[in-house]
Amino acid sequence: MKLLNISTVQFALSLSVLLASLGLGACATTQSSSTEVAEDFLVGTWRVDLRPTPDAEPYFKEFVVTSVQGNSFSGRFYDSPISKGRINADWGKLRIAFMTADESGPYHHSAILEGNKLEGLSNSTGRNFLAYWSAVKQ
Repeated sequence: MKLLNISTVQFALSLSVLLASLGLGACATTQSSSTEVAEDFLVGTWRVDLRPTPDAEPYFKEFVVTSVQGNSFSGRFYDSPISKGRINADWGKLRIAFMTADESGPYHHSAILEGNKLEGLSNSTGRNFLAYWSAVKQ
């Protein structure tokens, strides 16, 4: 077998053509399917555990996603309206980010879907803390 000297780009293009001809080119996630998965799964009420430490008693609040529009979503988190809710499913897992605010200032939140559970972080710039939280859909 003779080895060919081709560039990485040429190889990638050749591989893409080969996979497409074999009917395997559709393995990549498209923007519309990512959004459909997000909408089907995100919309609804989530039970959020905001305990301050792993050994503390559970402290539950709600995360309610009322709608998904493309890569954006709206709703409420910890009784506050969500602003700038964003969805990204381009890296093999569903990730979200959003903001809320109270009298102390803004909170920046992000989460990743692991199985059927959201695992998130909340950064309070006004109260100077970073908190872990998890949520399951009710």
